[in-house]
Amino acid sequence: MLSIPRVSAVLALGALWANTCSAFYLPGVAPNDYAIDDPVAVNVNSLTQMSNQQVKSVISYDYYDERFHFCKPEGGPQTQSESLGSILFGDRIFSSPFELTMGHDEECKLLCQTETIPKEDAEFINQCIADDYAINWVVDGLPAAHVEKDEHTAEEYYNIGFSLGFVNGGKAALNNHYKIFAYYHERSDNTRRVVGVVVHPASKDTKLKADGTPDCKKENLAFYLKADSTDKVVYTYDISWVASETAWATRWDMYLHILDPSIHWFSLVNSIVIVLFLTGMVGMILLRALHKDISRYNAVEAQEDVQEDYGWKLVHGDVFRPPTHPMLLSVLVGSGMQLVAMTGLVLVFAILGFLSPSNRGSLGTVMVIFFMVFGCISGFVSARIYKMNGGEAWKTNIILTASLFPGLVLGSLFALNFFLIASHSSGAVPFGTMVAVLALYLVISFPLTVAGSYFGFRKPRIEHPVRTNQIPRQIPDQPVYLRSLPSIFMGGILPFGAIFIELYFIMNSIWFHRIYYGIGFLFLVYGVLLLTCSQVTILMCYFHLCNEDYHWSWRAFLTAGACGFYVFLYSILYYFTKLQIQSFVSMVLYFGYSAIISMLMTVLTGAVGYVSCLFFLRKIFGSIKVD
Repeated sequence: MLSIPRVSAVLALGALWANTCSAFYLPGVAPNDYAIDDPVAVNVNSLTQMSNQQVKSVISYDYYDERFHFCKPEGGPQTQSESLGSILFGDRIFSSPFELTMGHDEECKLLCQTETIPKEDAEFINQCIADDYAINWVVDGLPAAHVEKDEHTAEEYYNIGFSLGFVNGGKAALNNHYKIFAYYHERSDNTRRVVGVVVHPASKDTKLKADGTPDCKKENLAFYLKADSTDKVVYTYDISWVASETAWATRWDMYLHILDPSIHWFSLVNSIVIVLFLTGMVGMILLRALHKDISRYNAVEAQEDVQEDYGWKLVHGDVFRPPTHPMLLSVLVGSGMQLVAMTGLVLVFAILGFLSPSNRGSLGTVMVIFFMVFGCISGFVSARIYKMNGGEAWKTNIILTASLFPGLVLGSLFALNFFLIASHSSGAVPFGTMVAVLALYLVISFPLTVAGSYFGFRKPRIEHPVRTNQIPRQIPDQPVYLRSLPSIFMGGILPFGAIFIELYFIMNSIWFHRIYYGIGFLFLVYGVLLLTCSQVTILMCYFHLCNEDYHWSWRAFLTAGACGFYVFLYSILYYFTKLQIQSFVSMVLYFGYSAIISMLMTVLTGAVGYVSCLFFLRKIFGSIKVD
C-alpha cells in the first residue's frame, strides 16, 4: 500500500512502530474525570459472535431486540450519538439500566425481572447461546471484556465482549448475573479515570424474595431457559471498583494485544524476500539485458550494414497501439489509483495514531471520506489514459468514471443490506444512513471526479516515444506459459504471496470481531504489495515483448489484478477451515462481502500493474533510436 525505497530503514521504522504503537496516547477522545459518588454510564452495543470461537453466523443483533427481553431503562433506551463509520460497521449503541457509581461496590443488585418469555423467543435465545453470541457493553468509551491468556506468551489480555450463555450437557444456560470489575486510575487531584472493564458472567437460577430483592446464593444452580412460555429471567449484577497503576493514556494496551507477533514478522520477512527476489530479477533485466539491447540497437546506425530489428524492438511500431475497450480500462485504472491514494493515506493516519479505536468508527468514517475526496484522482487518471489511447467520447468517460465503480460498490453493499434487513440484524444500515452516504457521493465524489476528468482532458495528450504503424503486426504463436491466462495467473501468485499471512489476521479481525492493531506491519506489507505488483508486471511484460506479443495493456492490469482472484480463493479456504456458518443468509453475506473485498483488491493492484508497465515501456522505447 505504500512504497519502500530503503528496505533496511523502513524495517527499522516498522519495528519501532510495531513495538511502540501502544506505548503512547492515541488521540481520539478526551478523558473523563470522575469524583467519588459520580455516576458512570454503561451503554450497550449489538450482540456479535464471540471473538475466540469458531464463527457460526455473521449476523449481529440489536441489544434491545424484543426477542432477547433484556432489561430496559426507565423511559426506554436512548440512542447514543455515533459516527458514520461506527454505524456502517454495525455499532448500535444505547443507554442501559445499569447504575454504576464511582467507588461504590455492590453485590447482587437487581437489574430487573422480565415478563414471561414466549416459546419462540426462548428458542431464539437458546440458539444464540449455541451459536456463541457475545454481549457488548461500552463504559467510558471502553468495551467491556473478558480476560484471555495468550497461548504463546502466557500474557493476559482483554478480549472484547462476554458470553451470552454456555452449553452444558446439550442444554443452553443463560448468563443472567454479571460480576463487573471496573479498574480506575487515581490522579493527583483525587479524581479517577476508568482504565479497564472486565465482566465475569454467570448463570444463576435466582428467585425474588417477598420484598422484591433477589435471593443470590452461591449455590444457585445454572439457569436453563425452557421453551414452554413459563420462564421469567431475573437479571442481577455485582460491581467492584479496583485501583490500577495503568495510566489513562495506555488503557487500550490490554485490548490491543498482538497475538503471536513472530508470525507478523515472518509475514513481513516473507514479503521482503519476495520483493528482493523480484527486485533482483528486474535489476538484472534493466542493467544487463535491456542495457545491452539498447546499446546494440543504437549502435546499428553507426554500422554500414543494415541489420534487421530483433527482440522487443521488433514491436516498437505496435506496442503503443490502443487496446480493446480503452474506455473500460481507463475507468478501472482511474478507480484503482483512487483506491491506492485512499488506502495509503488512511494507513499513514492510522500509523500516526489518529484513527485510534478509542474514537469509535473513525477508521470507517475516514475511509469513506477519503474515497469520496479522491474521486478527483480517479477522474484525472482516467481522462489522461483515455485521451492517450485516442478516445474521443470524453463525456461518456467522465460519466462512467464517476459512476461505474462507486455505483458497483455501493450497489453491492446496498443489495447485501437487504439480506441483513430480512434477518432483523442490527448490522443493517438504516435507511437514513444509506441516504446520507448517497448524498455524500452526489455532493462530494461525483463533482470532484468530474472536475478531475475536466483537468485531465484539458492537459495535452501524452505522446508516445515511438510512432504506431497503421497495419498491426502479426503475433507469433506463444509458448504455453506465456499465453494470456497462464501468465496472468502465474503473475498474480507473487503479490498474493506477499500478503497472504497478514491477510489471515485481517480476516480474523473482520469475522471474529477482534481489534486489528498491527498497523506497523500492515503499513510495510502494503508497500511490499505495491512493489511486488509493479515488478512482477514489468517482468511479465518484458518476457512477452521479447516474444513479440505487444498486447500488454489489459494483460498488465490483469496480471497484478489476479491477486484479487487469489484473495477470493483464500476466502473460500478460510470459510471451510475457520468458520462453521450454517445459515444461508450468513453464507450469502460472507461470500458477498468477500467478493467486494476481492474486487477492490483487483482494481487496486491492477491499476498499479498497468501504470508501472506503462512507465516501463515509455522508458525503454524512449531510449532507443527508431527510424
